[in-house]
Amino acid sequence: MKNIFTFLIIILFNLTYAQSDLYVSNNSYVFVDGDGFSSDASGASVPLFVTNAINLDGTNAYIYLRDDAQLFQGNGVTGNSGTGRLSVYQTGNSNTYQYNYWGSPVGINSGPAGNSVFTPNINFYRETAAPITSTPFGFISGYDGTTTQIASYWLYTYIGLPATTNPYEDWIGLGGGSLPVGGDPSGTLAPGYGFTMKGNPSGAQQYDFRGRPNKGDISATINPNKETLVGNPYPSAIDSYYFIHDSHNQTNTTGVLKYWQQHPGSSSHNLADYVGGYALYTNAATNNNGTPADLTDDTVVDSFTPAVFYMYLLDGSIASGPPIANSMPKTAYRYIPIGQGFMMEGSGSASSVVFKNSHRVYYKQSDANSSFFRTDGAHANRTSETQYTDEGYNVVPEDFKRFRINVGFDNNGSGSYTRQLLMNFHRTATNGFDYGLEAQISELLNSDAHWTLEGTPYIIQAFNFNETLTIPLVVKVQNQQLVRFGIYDVQNFEESQPIYIHDIDNDVYVDLTVQAYELILDQGLYSDRFEITFTSESLSTDEITSNDFTIYQDNSNSQLTIINPKRLSINQVTLFDITGKHILNETNLPLKSNYKFSTQSLSDGVYITKIELKSSEEISKKVIVANKN
Repeated sequence: MKNIFTFLIIILFNLTYAQSDLYVSNNSYVFVDGDGFSSDASGASVPLFVTNAINLDGTNAYIYLRDDAQLFQGNGVTGNSGTGRLSVYQTGNSNTYQYNYWGSPVGINSGPAGNSVFTPNINFYRETAAPITSTPFGFISGYDGTTTQIASYWLYTYIGLPATTNPYEDWIGLGGGSLPVGGDPSGTLAPGYGFTMKGNPSGAQQYDFRGRPNKGDISATINPNKETLVGNPYPSAIDSYYFIHDSHNQTNTTGVLKYWQQHPGSSSHNLADYVGGYALYTNAATNNNGTPADLTDDTVVDSFTPAVFYMYLLDGSIASGPPIANSMPKTAYRYIPIGQGFMMEGSGSASSVVFKNSHRVYYKQSDANSSFFRTDGAHANRTSETQYTDEGYNVVPEDFKRFRINVGFDNNGSGSYTRQLLMNFHRTATNGFDYGLEAQISELLNSDAHWTLEGTPYIIQAFNFNETLTIPLVVKVQNQQLVRFGIYDVQNFEESQPIYIHDIDNDVYVDLTVQAYELILDQGLYSDRFEITFTSESLSTDEITSNDFTIYQDNSNSQLTIINPKRLSINQVTLFDITGKHILNETNLPLKSNYKFSTQSLSDGVYITKIELKSSEEISKKVIVANKN
């Protein structure tokens, strides 16, 4: 049976509105207010559910979704039809020089029944009078958008093609133009694919997507070991767990969602000034038996690492020089909201990635586990079924362990930034690739750090924990600089369990749960120098050598640094110049793992540092002072 609505406002509270088919006649509309509903990832209660098809029969037939209202449809074979429009909002958070990655929940409202292509100058509207009145966006051929005009030049999509070797060649402007031609607002994009668009000076623009709502299975091409820009194609949220762990997607993808973030201070369209990076997200769920869970929320474990900002060259490769620190990292959550775009990489046998009605859930973007990829502060005072620490880290179940390593690079005062690595431990993890627990990375910086598996760099890795594990940590340094290792987000380890970074060359074990480890590294690739361990062989010997200390001159801060990882008792630290003159003499030192002494007043030159232990043993090392003025 079909229902005809001539004028109806639906404002329902805790009541599901369901139809087998939905027919809206011309000059009529359905208004759905999401304020009366709570997020329900089980699908038990949604604002508007249509089992089969929707017919918006006439150019003035509308469905308005407002205040986090969403539309859901079953798997009926009949496609949506009619020349009317569904209207749903999403707010971008990019400025004139920044991209958002998008996916459209609607297509054009013409042609035969079924999903249709997205066309910017047909589907993009802007609100002129709340809650339902909008007018089409204008488009400008120049580079700078406004609050009423979208800069069509920046409308691109991305499909990594097997024959291309330069990833920049795979950016295609809507309408078919390759870089640097730009996009065409009358160009079309099939549902399921994502697209890029820059914003306007306000930095936050609400877009009204109007058109025929997408439904059913939607596929996008994804080639082996190549990336494709895809996006949520529905006027509802997607549960990323259902999406990532769909059997088709498990076969065809690496299971990692890559979210683009651009530096908030971007002020130029020039590629030489272009600064951004990708945050990585995947997830897994297991129950106490170590087998796939029934997807209750408290068993889904997020694995997320923030973007590190870097600059691009004209060929799409990463520029030399230090990246800009990401001072405002954004966070990805389990539920993918309406309009969100992201990159996905194909596996070795990839052909496509698929979105399904069964992936759809009613989860409000305003709730804590869903967000159009933005800063975490929007959720600071909200609660959710997934728990987070005060620092915003996902609290994992008791059968998981995890920690994060922050590797900081200080390029001699010309720039500093941090690469964050995540390590998961679970009984289901193997020594090979673990889908949903691990994430590779392709955008390595000139100075960077990563885990490794069979020569492939990883940012997120997983093992079945035992104390005999040794986990290689690869570090690459472009120029001589200070490198710092720190540990964060340590979960479900015994308090007495140390987590060491082993500097193999110096035979130094530093328990990162007690202190950070820092040293100056010369230019080079350190693929077999550092590892993470959980026992320290050096603690079993009584012989004290120079390797028990790290002594270096931090010229960027004018400090002599001594790291004492075993907390050995020091009687005296003396600094001599090359003539043998005592320059510094420190006694009665407290028992510490790290000492710093100012060298600001010293002349540039070579000095000898001598450490005298209370056991009467002595250790000396040469340092070079070159203070920064």
